[in-house]
Amino acid sequence: MVSMKRTHEEFKIKKSVYGDGNKWFRGSIIGKSSSGPVYLATLKKPKWRLTHLPVLMAVKSAEVSDSALLQREAIVLSNLHACPYIYRCFGEETMTGDRNPIIYNLLLEYGSGGTLADLIKKSGGEGLPESDVRRYTRHILEGLDCVHSCGYVHRALKPENIIIVPIITGTGTGTEYVAKIGDFGLAKRAKPMRKMMTMSKSCKLRGSLGYSSPETVVDRGLQQESPSDVWALGMIVFEMLAGKSVWDGKQDSEVEDILSEIGKGHGLLKLPNQSEVSEEAMDFLKGCFAGKAMDRLTTQMLLNHPFAAGLGEDSEDDEEELSVEDSEENDCSPSSSLSLSDYESDDWNLRVKKPKVDEEAISVCSLLSYEYNAVDDDEHGSSCVSYDWSNMPLETEELQEVDRPLSLSVCY
Repeated sequence: MVSMKRTHEEFKIKKSVYGDGNKWFRGSIIGKSSSGPVYLATLKKPKWRLTHLPVLMAVKSAEVSDSALLQREAIVLSNLHACPYIYRCFGEETMTGDRNPIIYNLLLEYGSGGTLADLIKKSGGEGLPESDVRRYTRHILEGLDCVHSCGYVHRALKPENIIIVPIITGTGTGTEYVAKIGDFGLAKRAKPMRKMMTMSKSCKLRGSLGYSSPETVVDRGLQQESPSDVWALGMIVFEMLAGKSVWDGKQDSEVEDILSEIGKGHGLLKLPNQSEVSEEAMDFLKGCFAGKAMDRLTTQMLLNHPFAAGLGEDSEDDEEELSVEDSEENDCSPSSSLSLSDYESDDWNLRVKKPKVDEEAISVCSLLSYEYNAVDDDEHGSSCVSYDWSNMPLETEELQEVDRPLSLSVCY
């Protein structure tokens, strides 16, 4: 209790130190990311139309000297081509706080439907309807395929980092919901297999243990590549179906031991019995939970899997995001279906049609047009195992990715 009170007081202090933005007020803390607390922000002039900023936003803040993770996330988001299944970045700004430190702010899309973790918790341990699980799985796959196609690995995929955004459709069916991937502070450039074989063995793990893959645990982060994201996706899908984690009731040391054995080829992941789960869902999970990374299905293969494919005709032209005014009038508890693009394939190797790109988001993300030089971010340093990997400092090579001048206006 004392620890929780101290944490709450620290957050209040940070809020007062960070202060408000030039065009927005800083509100309460609505979540926590790999880089720290996430705040709700409200425009100072909600009816002002001469701005690209929405009325409500999520804001991540840090002192400039401690903002490497946030700058890293801004760079990654600017390179993901405004995918509709990845949360939007509306810009970044620096300003002086109430106690005169220079504060770096990253302005992001706010999910008024909460997070996927919130939905799973609301299920009371029963899990979500499989139709909803299929739909959200499709959305996450679309976003993750975009991440991998752009040459990145997310490394922190979990329900808490999936936001739920309400939309309206032109078909008159009311409010529907889209799952979007967020929190790219730990994302990194993917490495080819040949490069991985020559890397140093002294790497640090990133992400959460409960969503880490066997090869990540065995090699201490050496193989934290795109197949590791697919393993994490499988964990998320199971959690949506069952209403609880695969590791429910197990200690962290037990989880690490099991993953180590699987990574060494001494066994397979045994899923708790779920009698109400369809065969398609179980087959999908098997594709995500292959013990060897090279045997795991890719995001494009999973997009064509019967569990995630064929979710409706392409009606994206008739969809637009729900305004803040509308979202406040509607219940933000997702329960309806969303029509997505028609994906046709008779073979795992066929190329998947991409979702349409949001032109408005492209114009916004153009504000973040950095010259990104691909850096080999081989991680150096001593081997380190921690159950709270997200809070580890960046490695030397990772810091090089955000070693750029801040050409931003400072607000006083």
